[in-house]
Amino acid sequence: MSPFRLNQSLLISLLLVLVPLFVSVSFLTLRPKVTAMASIEVFGVKIEKNPPKSKLTELGVTAWPKWGCAPSKFPWTFTATETMYLLEGKVKVNVDGYDGSFEIGAADLVVFPKGMKVTWDVTEAVNKHYSLEK
Repeated sequence: MSPFRLNQSLLISLLLVLVPLFVSVSFLTLRPKVTAMASIEVFGVKIEKNPPKSKLTELGVTAWPKWGCAPSKFPWTFTATETMYLLEGKVKVNVDGYDGSFEIGAADLVVFPKGMKVTWDVTEAVNKHYSLEK
């Protein structure tokens, strides 16, 4: 066997081992940071999709006041940190000072920080429970 063929075989063997390893490591480093409860943070807003009923019970969500509105678009400033649980509807949220927007909807537990200025574009009528931090 020639040295060239041996080097070629060795190179192919190394590539077969290293390429999948590199791809798996690259994939792990490119995944967005998500907490155990599938919470994400977008522009300083914390969003938890479909939180467990045990968490909603622990927070006392059903005892919180309710608020709702029909499809509309309006600016809003959060004068206190507000935690909300959307029962129904969809809202496209634009946060002042950021390009782009994100959407929240039914079964989302969302926390907006005090002082945040947004534009709410309610695309489907909203019904939510909310709690203002004292």
